[in-house]
Amino acid sequence: MTSSSTPPPAAPGAPYSQGPVRRLTARGRDEAHRVSSPLELFFDLCFVVAIAQAGVQLVQAVAHGHPGEGILNYAMVFFAIWWAWMNFTWFASAYDNDDVLYRIVTLVQIAGVLVLAAGVSRAFDRHDFLLVWLGYVIMRVAMASQWLRAARSATGPERTMDLRYACGVLLCQVGWVGLVVLPGPARPWVFVVMVVAELCVPLYAELNHSTSWHPHHIAERYGLFTIIVLGETIAAATVAVKSGGDEHDALGQLLPIAAGGLLIVFSAWWIYFVVPIHGHLRAGGNPFLWGYGHYFIFASAAAIGAGLEVAVEQAVGTAHISTQAASASVTLPTALYLLTVWLLHARHFKVGTGQQLVLPVTTLLVLCCTFLGSWAVLAAGLVSAAAVATGVVLTAGPSARRRRHGTAAPTP
Repeated sequence: MTSSSTPPPAAPGAPYSQGPVRRLTARGRDEAHRVSSPLELFFDLCFVVAIAQAGVQLVQAVAHGHPGEGILNYAMVFFAIWWAWMNFTWFASAYDNDDVLYRIVTLVQIAGVLVLAAGVSRAFDRHDFLLVWLGYVIMRVAMASQWLRAARSATGPERTMDLRYACGVLLCQVGWVGLVVLPGPARPWVFVVMVVAELCVPLYAELNHSTSWHPHHIAERYGLFTIIVLGETIAAATVAVKSGGDEHDALGQLLPIAAGGLLIVFSAWWIYFVVPIHGHLRAGGNPFLWGYGHYFIFASAAAIGAGLEVAVEQAVGTAHISTQAASASVTLPTALYLLTVWLLHARHFKVGTGQQLVLPVTTLLVLCCTFLGSWAVLAAGLVSAAAVATGVVLTAGPSARRRRHGTAAPTP
């Protein structure tokens, strides 16, 4: 649909004034000044609680010598968090009308997020997914009701798409019961099957009609969530360094970790936001690959914070793992983040072999830092910062030449 199918927005970020219940019709992909609403920002902030809980449990598992089990549980729980956020974000980009009913249903979804967060520790410690599943029920039933409401106002292929989404969400929610009722050894397989089923719902629903998501709005929503996750990483690392310095008087040992961690997070922010990805999406970039691939960006960004906490605990002697294992808890998620951002973002905007190789080479160097002992985190931070500096230098040359010749500079 075009933007003429809905009333014009009252103000940026607030498409319609709060008032009576309105029809839930598709918004236009060419709307001007389409930005995130206060409700969307509130929704994102509530997800921080669940992400923080998952990070705490990952730290405990890795620090006590159970990295395999901890990473598996983290991957499962983070998928639940990320997928619920994904469902809402893409729906809101296409259908947000900001009326009373829409707001209430969204607040119900937020309540589901908090229930899920309350069950994270039980999922890690006892493999008890009941609260996680219950929180998911609240979120997903509310989400299905939004799709059904959109279907009431739609016709033809769009209505079929809305109904497919609603049915797919509800059927998948039934499938997740397996995490509650089946024995422990079967649950990882249930998870794998259900992940595939969940990822197939949008592909099937949009076979004949696509939602009218807004490229700039979606890019902003993903960017804001990246900022929130990186902010949680800084908060977790700060608390770890403070507690380590206060309780163990080991500030000298913690300063390299703190400095390296800060450089990693700063570099992660710079590398993600140096390119205007909405232009790539608007020009025909694959939205499914881009959207799904962000699971690894978000999960690795949050895991960097958990890794920094592990490194701090190992430095002060409270983690029962080797220095190399503690270093890997930082360098591995950092490398995954850098590589995934290059695959999804940077490579579309790089010109020439030199620019294209910066992030892949940085990924390899960060992995090599794992073997540098107590200086591993600081070395990884310096390597990440050097990648940013190298990228700036490589893009500054062509930009300066084009300015001298009076032509537009390419996007860095």
